[in-house]
Amino acid sequence: MEAMSDIRPLLAILVSMVAVGLILASDKKPNVREGWSIGAGIIKFLIVLSMAPTILSGQILEYTLYTFVPGLDIKFRVDPFGMVFATIASGLWIVTTFYSIGYMRGTNEKKQTRYFACFAISVASALGVAFSANLLTLFIFYEFLSLATFPLVNHKETPESFLGARKYLIYLVGASKTFLLAAIILTYSVAGTLEFSKGGLFAGKGAPWMLVLIYLFFIYGFAKAAIMPVHAWLPAAMVAPTPVSALLHAVAVVKVGVFSVLRVIFHVFGPELMGQLHLGVMTAYLVSFTIIMASIYALTRDNLKARLAYSTVSQLSYVILGAALLSPSGMTAGVIHIANHAISKITLFFCAGSIYVASHKTNISQMRGIGRKMPWTMTAFSIGALSMIGVPPVAGFVTKWYLALGAIEAGQIPILFVLIASTILNAGYFVPVIYTAFFHAPEGEAHGHGPALHPAPQSVGAMAAHDDHTLGHGAGTSHDEDFGEASPFVYVPLMVTAILSVLVGLFPDYFLALAKLVIQ
Repeated sequence: MEAMSDIRPLLAILVSMVAVGLILASDKKPNVREGWSIGAGIIKFLIVLSMAPTILSGQILEYTLYTFVPGLDIKFRVDPFGMVFATIASGLWIVTTFYSIGYMRGTNEKKQTRYFACFAISVASALGVAFSANLLTLFIFYEFLSLATFPLVNHKETPESFLGARKYLIYLVGASKTFLLAAIILTYSVAGTLEFSKGGLFAGKGAPWMLVLIYLFFIYGFAKAAIMPVHAWLPAAMVAPTPVSALLHAVAVVKVGVFSVLRVIFHVFGPELMGQLHLGVMTAYLVSFTIIMASIYALTRDNLKARLAYSTVSQLSYVILGAALLSPSGMTAGVIHIANHAISKITLFFCAGSIYVASHKTNISQMRGIGRKMPWTMTAFSIGALSMIGVPPVAGFVTKWYLALGAIEAGQIPILFVLIASTILNAGYFVPVIYTAFFHAPEGEAHGHGPALHPAPQSVGAMAAHDDHTLGHGAGTSHDEDFGEASPFVYVPLMVTAILSVLVGLFPDYFLALAKLVIQ
């Protein structure tokens, strides 16, 4: 691909950083403060979209910010893979900002200025990762993201939120400062460069055992990808307010993790070397274990956010599984699921927040008949859930279709059984939520009318995954059953993302076109 010098990648990142200063300066003027967030989000998204025609035409954009020594620089590059992530991150930031306004005001959250400022830094860091031209630049923005999201996870500043945030930081920064940093240093020592390359960096270089070691360091150094056993930070981070959970699980943190792993597979090792070292097969079965086990954990969680958290752990591994199959359809599935999962999962988290704002309910067993009181919210939830299960025509179906084709192309028939089993498990933990919401009588009418649902036993980790707001509300129980939809600022964004999930399922051409350019 032909490279062109262009400053727009840097501008897309800087928009959010400029917004941070304006947000902090508008602390006493909430409407102005949120206006800066919305304006910056729109500008960022337009800058990203302005680069799409160039990238789709087969060109790439580059911009070098600073060179430390030859071969080590802070450099940005916009390629098809980066455009997939950047489009989703910048687009969903706008929707999440509107949702955050309704949620944070509806629950009277404190320190909202800090929240919106850290949110902006997080999205800037995510785009920095998306547009990184080398491992050094990626590492810098990867670390910025971990630090910027720590105050978001610890937003409530309670002992419980601090413990969750501390676990979050220990896992992410601990893994990156040990395994990831070691992998980057070893890569430079063996390859002599950190610059991402279409065919990988190690052609004819390094002993096989050393390359396998470097790869394992990368896989577990990128702990944001939540591959078991370095996944425990993700349920623990559920102490954060729901918009933060949406940011962590759909837009920024986890997507940075799987995006970075795919960068390593595609542009550090390359599909050919991955096949020669049998790393693709090893990775496929490693993440298959995560897919199944995380789904089983999700089945046992009665708290809605905890169930969604373990669902995220499972769904993230679909992204890596697709890439690890090293077949055209499999790699396509891995790339497009970054977008498909983001749109659908953010819908589900938005719905969880909407339910809490309106009713203070957090447990699935307490949501009998809630679909009758909150039809927009639960309809959107149903769409997001169907996407996660893989039902056409929603976005998740496209992913699973290409994953199945990819497994057949790679001759990995056992992976087909993994997909079937995981789909059954997906239905097992999502369909009961929908059924409880729409087909059970509301709580006030449920007594004496059939068996009641009882909360499933929860581990300490699951309890830590409860929404932080439940701490003052009897584990999410509400005694006031007279409620309806939350404010339009809350339920309109979730309807928008639900509709997007259907539209991307029906018209996946944009992301499929970018994916095909990635794997060419």
